[in-house]
Amino acid sequence: MRKIKYKKGRKLQHTSLEYTGSHKDFQTEMQLFVYNDTEITEYEKFNPLALNSCFDYSKNNWLNIHGLNDITLIKTIGAHFALDDFLLADILNTTKRTKLEEQQGVLFFNIKSLLPSESSDDLKVEQLSFILKDGILISFQEKRSDFFTHVRERLRTHAGIVRTKKVDYLLYLLLDAVMENFYITIEDEENNIEELINLTKKGADPVILEKIENHRDNFNFLKRSIVPLRDSLYYLKTIKDDETNGLIQKDTFNFFIRLHQKSLELLEQIESDMSSLESASNFYFSEQSRKMNEIMKTLTIISAIFIPLTFIVGVYGMNFEYMPELREKNGYFIVMGSMFLLVIALIIYFKKRRWF
Repeated sequence: MRKIKYKKGRKLQHTSLEYTGSHKDFQTEMQLFVYNDTEITEYEKFNPLALNSCFDYSKNNWLNIHGLNDITLIKTIGAHFALDDFLLADILNTTKRTKLEEQQGVLFFNIKSLLPSESSDDLKVEQLSFILKDGILISFQEKRSDFFTHVRERLRTHAGIVRTKKVDYLLYLLLDAVMENFYITIEDEENNIEELINLTKKGADPVILEKIENHRDNFNFLKRSIVPLRDSLYYLKTIKDDETNGLIQKDTFNFFIRLHQKSLELLEQIESDMSSLESASNFYFSEQSRKMNEIMKTLTIISAIFIPLTFIVGVYGMNFEYMPELREKNGYFIVMGSMFLLVIALIIYFKKRRWF
């Protein structure tokens, strides 16, 4: 899957409703959970025409939307719940940064979900958006995925406290599930770093450097995704004592504070991993320099051996008429033997000096 970069996002009008993601062939589907502490009703492949009849505002309602291609359906959902076009545009524009926005009676949250790709070094990116209203949580996913499978099971089986809480606690669970993907991605990247470090010890293949740069880009993208998430969660942390905010219960703020702490841990781990990646890059260039030095040393030794031989050959190539050695019967063999012994002597000398 193509890696999305914020700086390459399409420039759309703030209220322009156009899906900019890559899952354009996915059919839009909806799923609705209506629940409280004692009972739960699940509507699979929920019909948008049943918005008025199926919602029970005396209970908790979770509407999960898979696929953002059906703009008409998204507009219908927005009109039914009186959502601002600015929010709908942010839901459909997947190049937007992670952000939290609070309006009158509405809390909007969007986040990037990142997972490693099985076929390449790039990351699989999906944007998820959440609308929190009184008794209603609407989640928007670009495609059907298994991010929230365990949350659905907890709702169905009444596991934990999710059905005893309001939908703000459900939002915490969904955000926590998305953040778990960051841990999975970072762990996979760490395994790749370890493999790259081992490869740099075996050789200085240019492909290794290319892989190092790819994973550096991945870490930078992870960081750019988590930093605004950290800031958004910090904002939730600061409004804990704000009496004007009634969408998040007082006893639920502590769970969002945990998410903020997780985001800090993720950023610290990314910084550590980027340092390891930098070490792998430095080791690669050090290995290249070492190999170059070995080559230069070998060439220097060969040159040092041939310099005196070249001198001897040059002396006897001057063609003077009176050179006594030229008339010596065994002169050729004496010179060749001397040159051979000189080579052996130089090799022994270099060996004793540990030059090779």
